[in-house]
Amino acid sequence: MAEIWDEQELIGEGFERVFAELDRYDAPIFGLAEVEGEPHYFRLVYEDTYAVWPVGAAQLVLERERWALFAAWHARYEAGTAEPDTHPGTGGVDARYDELTALLLPHRDTPAEPRVLTAQWRSTPGPRYRPDGVDYRVRWRPAD
Repeated sequence: MAEIWDEQELIGEGFERVFAELDRYDAPIFGLAEVEGEPHYFRLVYEDTYAVWPVGAAQLVLERERWALFAAWHARYEAGTAEPDTHPGTGGVDARYDELTALLLPHRDTPAEPRVLTAQWRSTPGPRYRPDGVDYRVRWRPAD
């Protein structure tokens, strides 16, 4: 995802919003994004193929709150005013982050029969991690 794309063009081409990146290794592994305009969890199955399943409205609110806490920490870290050991995911650093993590954990398990889709990722301009999401969008297609 090195090339930066115009966000409005991507929207016109069917690329959807990514609310949170919960795990990454070279590409998104686990997170929350729109699928056909509705919020879903996504988890990498292999290559560019992902299991996707709906996120309930209450879980989405909590996930977005948790993400905003992380994004705020990351902004401080990038500015040089926060150390790595203050990352809220460390545990015991941010009580609300810890509480949200515990509340959300049961909802993050991939269901037995999720939808399976392929993803195409495109980077957009702006900060990497934002309170409202990340600097990329996704377009979903049926898996082969």
